[in-house]
Amino acid sequence: MALTFEDALRIASSLGDVERSTSYGTPAIKLSGKLVARLKEDGDSLVVGTTFEERTEMMAADPDVYYITDHYLNYPWVLVR
Repeated sequence: MALTFEDALRIASSLGDVERSTSYGTPAIKLSGKLVARLKEDGDSLVVGTTFEERTEMMAADPDVYYITDHYLNYPWVLVR
């Protein structure tokens, strides 16, 4: 079952001070004013803030779901299909 951006927003809302916003012209989720996730321009992936260590672990555990592009190599973000 594929999750939508709306599903991600609803899940994030359980964390507290969550707001719908935009980033790079796409729908985004901010927590206490800080960007934590946004819809990638392709409309199929969610860009989620993480740490480099967590990203490596997630990509190793499930590379069909978690991935990055060259653009994100030096930034603590992971793409989620």
